[in-house]
Amino acid sequence: MARQDCPITQAIRFLRGKKIESKPHLYSYEEHGGTHHAANVLNIEEHSVIKTLVMETDEFHALIVLMHGDCNVSTKQLARELRVKRVGPCNEATAQRYTGYKVGGISPFGMRKQLPVYAESSIFIAERIYINGGKKGFLVEISPKDLEKALHVTKVNVAIRP
Repeated sequence: MARQDCPITQAIRFLRGKKIESKPHLYSYEEHGGTHHAANVLNIEEHSVIKTLVMETDEFHALIVLMHGDCNVSTKQLARELRVKRVGPCNEATAQRYTGYKVGGISPFGMRKQLPVYAESSIFIAERIYINGGKKGFLVEISPKDLEKALHVTKVNVAIRP
C-alpha cells in the first residue's frame, strides 16, 4: 500500500511525530468481527493483533490495556497488579470521551487524553505487532520495541487464553 493511501489519523500523526516506522494495513471492517476477523482478512496470526481496551478502576481512573487478540484480560489479576479493588471495561461513550476515538477504532497513539498504558508483557516477545491506527478497519504494523519508544508502557501479566 502506498503511503498516500494511509489514513491520516491522530495515531498516524503521533507516530510520525515520534519518528516511529509503521506499515498501514486497511481491511474491510466487520461489526463485532474483532481481532479474529482482522487477522483472517490480513492473513496474520490473531495473537499478533493487539487490542486496545479502555478500562476504569473502582475509583473511575481510566487506563489502557494492550492485549493479544486471542486472549482476554484477567481483571482480577490486573486489579491486584494495580493495587485497586476492581477494574472493568468502560462503556462506549466514556471510552470515546477519554480517547477521542470511536469503539472499534481506538488506538493507544494520539489519544485525546494520555492515559496510563498497561501492556501484556508477552507482546514484547513478538517480532511485529498489528495495532489499531485510529480508525475502524485500519491497523498499523510496528515493532514492539517501537511501541515502548512511543508510549510509556507498564508491562503486566494478565492474559487469559479462552
